[in-house]
Amino acid sequence: MTMSEIKTDKPIIVSMCLAGVPCNYIGEACPSPKVIDLVDQGRAIPVCPEQLGGLTTPRTPAEQFGGKVIAKDGLDVTAEFKMGAQRTLLIAQQVGAEVAILKARSPSCGKGIIYDGTHSGTLIEGNGETADLLMKNGIQVLTDEEL
Repeated sequence: MTMSEIKTDKPIIVSMCLAGVPCNYIGEACPSPKVIDLVDQGRAIPVCPEQLGGLTTPRTPAEQFGGKVIAKDGLDVTAEFKMGAQRTLLIAQQVGAEVAILKARSPSCGKGIIYDGTHSGTLIEGNGETADLLMKNGIQVLTDEEL
């Protein structure tokens, strides 16, 4: 899908790291020029579900495993990821968003493919907590790799 195929006049929810904000787990951004353009045009609202869930930046990397989200150091951060997903959904609903552009493979934002929970770089089918919740609530989710 290209940016021109995103047909909405409503705000678009975007991963904050894609908007150029250094908020990922290592405290860096993953800037996407297309997402930054949407923000600059006032069409997009950047969110970081992990920060909205109360996690710090930087933070220990986490992956989904066995229905939970587990940090590399073994800490269960499922509650924080679920809270961030709920808060992101609330923001999306409040602004009437119909589309979200999220960071691929993330345990929060990934759609279709995420890391397998072994912290080995292995990918499996699945969705991040936020992507899954948004889709279950009728919001179209795209990843930065689909733009």
